[in-house]
This record gives sequence, structure tokens and C-alpha cells, in this order.
Amino acid sequence: MTSTSHHRDLRAQLETLTTEAFRPELADVDRLPTLDIARLMNGEDASVAGAVAEQVPVIAAAIDAVAERMARGGRLVYAGAGTAGRLGVLDASECPPTFNTDPARVVGLIAGGQGALVTSVEGAEDSRELAEADLAALGLTADDTVVGVSASGRTPYAVGAVAYARARGALTVGLACNRGSALAAAAEHGIEVVVGPEFLTGSTRLKAGTAQKLVLNMLSTITMIRLGKTYGNLMVDVRASNEKLRARSRRIVAQATGAADDVVERALSATDGEVKHAILVILADVDGPTAARLLAESDGHLRAALARAGDGA
Repeated sequence: MTSTSHHRDLRAQLETLTTEAFRPELADVDRLPTLDIARLMNGEDASVAGAVAEQVPVIAAAIDAVAERMARGGRLVYAGAGTAGRLGVLDASECPPTFNTDPARVVGLIAGGQGALVTSVEGAEDSRELAEADLAALGLTADDTVVGVSASGRTPYAVGAVAYARARGALTVGLACNRGSALAAAAEHGIEVVVGPEFLTGSTRLKAGTAQKLVLNMLSTITMIRLGKTYGNLMVDVRASNEKLRARSRRIVAQATGAADDVVERALSATDGEVKHAILVILADVDGPTAARLLAESDGHLRAALARAGDGA
């Protein structure tokens, strides 16, 4: 294919995507007062949650499949380019402080590597081979999950990542913002959140980016809930790595147990600051080592550990 015909083919592809469509009614938006532009953008953004809602059953099915594999020791890997890649890296990087996960358990891959987080890396998104090389370095297993993320649903890096992972028996999820996308078709679980044309034509860091952020929030958060990383809606696996998080740890133990401050402090001291262990020490009236044993026997699920303690385990 010549360079000219390749460009013509790519242009034809883009013209079929709703994320790339032109909004003639916004053609004079630059002539409006700032307040009017802000209201228009806000109105656009308000439609995103509704588009995600249509895909919630598909998202839930994907989460159950991911959690099942992660419970066996598998990893959750996001792969994308540009905004989609950055959102995946962001979600992955927030799992260790929020859920005390090993940084190797939730991984964000971005086309072009870490440098692409702050700079556009020319041509990286167009390379399926780059995705294959990035995933090959991880040594995928059947317990791993690869989530390809792409607003257009046609980005070669994301599609290539999913195809490579699926061929190796890993679970695959494709998150796109156009219907009938190659990415969703390549994955076992295809999630297509159709947010429609962007406020700025083709600027998929806007509604499409917001939609992807919402879905990735769901994927990681609900998977972690399924893995016992929470107790009710409390982050009982939070890692207290700074003063704010230490204060939050104390508050979480107090909220979960209703115990007085001095009791909370003693329990956290007895468990080396581990929130989940401290809650168990207070609610089950056990010592630190016993709390650790009960949690280990319950795969880290606090409710199950409390039940074991209640049964005299």
C-alpha cells in the first residue's frame, strides 16, 4: 500500500467513527462567552455516565472473570496508547496505595513506554509489534487479564495487545468508545461505551477519556472488593505511607469497630499498622498474631476471618 493510499484508507476509517464526527452546531463555539462554552462542555460531560450505564452488565461480567483469575494469583494488565494508555497507567499506579496490592499485580502499559506519559511518542500507537514485545516481557499466563483501551477501538497497539494475550490463553477485555470496534471483537469481553462526537472534533481525551476513567475505576475497584480488599465500603487494605493515610487508617478502624481512640491506637500498634488486622483484633478480641493467622487462612477476606474467629477457629 502506498503512503497516499494508506492515508486515504485511514481517513476513511476515521470518518466512520462517532468519536471523530464533526458537530456543525458547535462550529462557532470559539465566538461564545467563556461561561457559555463551559456550560456546553458540562452538558456534554453529563451524558457520559448514561453511556457507561448501558454497558454495566458487560462490565460486571468482565469484572467477575478478572477477579476469578486474580484470586488465583493472576495479574491485571492495561494496554493503550496516548490518553487511553495514560488512564491505564494511572489506574494501575493507584492500586498499591489504595488496596495494598503488589505493584506487579496491576500493570499499566503505554505505547512508547514511560516517556509517553508526558510526551507524544511518534508512531508508537501504530505498532502491534510493540504491544507484543511489551507483553512478552511480562511472561503472560492463563491467569492474567489484558485490557486493551482505545477510544477509537482500532488503535493497533491496543488491538495487538489483546490479540497477543488471547492467543496465549489470557483473559482479554476490549474497552472502546465506538460500536462494532475491532478491539471489542478481538476480546472475550468487549465493552463499547458510545459517548458520541466530542465537543472538540476528535479530541477523545474529553468524553471518551472520561468514560474510560469511569470504566477503569469500576474494573479495579470492584475486582478489589471481590478479592476482599475492602470491608463494606471501607478501604481496609490501605497502605499508610504518609501522615494523611495514617490518619485515614485510624479513622477506618474506628468506623469499622466503633472503638475509642486509645483502643484503635493499641490495635494498630499490635498489628504494625495493618488496618484489617487491627479491626480483627478489636472485633474478635484476639491478639495480633492470631489476627494475622485468621486472615491468612481466609485469603485476606476480613468477613471470612471474623466468621472463623466466631467459630472458634
